Amino acid sequence: MIVRRVFAFLIDAVIANLLSFIPVVGWLIGFFYMLLRDALTESGSPGKKVLNLQVTTVQGGRVTYVESIRRNIIFAIPTVFSIIPIVGTIISIILALIVYLVELLAMVSDPEGRRYGDRWADTVVREVITYFHLK
Repeated sequence: MIVRRVFAFLIDAVIANLLSFIPVVGWLIGFFYMLLRDALTESGSPGKKVLNLQVTTVQGGRVTYVESIRRNIIFAIPTVFSIIPIVGTIISIILALIVYLVELLAMVSDPEGRRYGDRWADTVVREVITYFHLK
């Protein structure tokens, strides 16, 4: 499931980066997309939906916008530095790589696959099991 989570994140990151190309407000829209993505729909972010994953509370409930922000703020912080021309972009990339590595290591080392963002928000990523009925 870890590989699927990484690919789901990459899909969401591509969406956020594409949104950032919208003139004037694109960066802000992409930033808020990354913060709120897990609460946008019942099934979570588009990346998770494509890979049959879902973020829920530990108790199994739907994730709220506040929980989505708590879970994703760690990924949003490095992007703030990209406002600063050139140097900020370099700082943003370095910080982002550090955050991604730390979160990946946390996810791999946790028995439930929870990263720090999941622990702060009291959430968990689950596989969505779908059944097909053939007639």
